[in-house]
Amino acid sequence: MSTLEERPLTRREQQQLLRGERDGSGPVREELPVRPHPGAAGAFGLLGDVLVTGLLITIVGLAVITLPAGLAAGIRHLRRAVAAEDSRLSLFWRDVRSALLPGAVVGAAALALVVLLLVDIDLAQSGILSGGPVVLIVGWLGIAACALFLLAMAGEWAPEHGWRRAFRGARSSIRADIPGAAYLVATAGFVVTVTWALVPLFIPAIGCAALAVVAVPARRRGRQAPGRGR
Repeated sequence: MSTLEERPLTRREQQQLLRGERDGSGPVREELPVRPHPGAAGAFGLLGDVLVTGLLITIVGLAVITLPAGLAAGIRHLRRAVAAEDSRLSLFWRDVRSALLPGAVVGAAALALVVLLLVDIDLAQSGILSGGPVVLIVGWLGIAACALFLLAMAGEWAPEHGWRRAFRGARSSIRADIPGAAYLVATAGFVVTVTWALVPLFIPAIGCAALAVVAVPARRRGRQAPGRGR
């Protein structure tokens, strides 16, 4: 019995142990530090989480004004998955229930603003409005700002404090990390572009947007970590 327990590991078993160390699914040797995002170590696993999150956000956001609730719950679900924490779907739906009604108010306000800006853009392009080029630029910048705040607010939302505090947190995070805000605007543009090209691509694109919201603050914390770059 002791001979079987102490036998040397085969090459295949050693590779499985190393994979478990890297992705957080197995034991880690004491001398190795635990990775900050073990759930993101496996590329195919992360891809699956992004696609599932995109599908869940799409289902919740079918009514359009419910998209903020879907985004908030999806981002929290993906954040748990990336951290190798409990990411059961029941937790996602619990977040949806908490975010849905107040989030629908946020979604309705965002939708009304976007529609108003699109009307202004259309009128500016038609030449009816004086100062059309200025109106055109302001309109597109307004839509970009709306998309930025929607993503940032969804990333800041938590059931404990709701959407009002999420708005304040989004405003602070945008001011603190302008390059990160630019990344989120680019992500929103990516979602719109691929959806315009082929509507079903909205599912993976919105999943990628959720991943971007998770990754941007982590990038900022990693850059500010003490001793980094020494």
